[in-house]
Amino acid sequence: MFKKIDRNANRVKRHKRIRNKISGTATCPRLSVYRSDAHIYAQIIDDEKGHTLASASTLDKSLELSSTKNLEAAKKIGETIAKRALDAGIEEVVFDRSGYLYHGRIKALAEAARETGLKF
Repeated sequence: MFKKIDRNANRVKRHKRIRNKISGTATCPRLSVYRSDAHIYAQIIDDEKGHTLASASTLDKSLELSSTKNLEAAKKIGETIAKRALDAGIEEVVFDRSGYLYHGRIKALAEAARETGLKF
């Protein structure tokens, strides 16, 4: 009998392995990304205090996205999180891809944030 591969469990294992190595501080917080089937979320987190400093997601009504599932939405979230971070005085972050492959929507979000002025 074949076992079905639980891809999310494998992603969570990768995420835990990554989180053992990276952590956000007040001077260099962590940019955490979560991707669901329908939406994408990004948060800038100071792990020492446990505070979210800035956030953006496709659920924000102010963004007026035509679709929340595509690369354009991810690019818009990357630009938005970078602008909000720069407004909060954050110029450099540590990128936490949460166990996802650096491909597709995750890559689009990261590159849009870099182009807007956020340093990784």
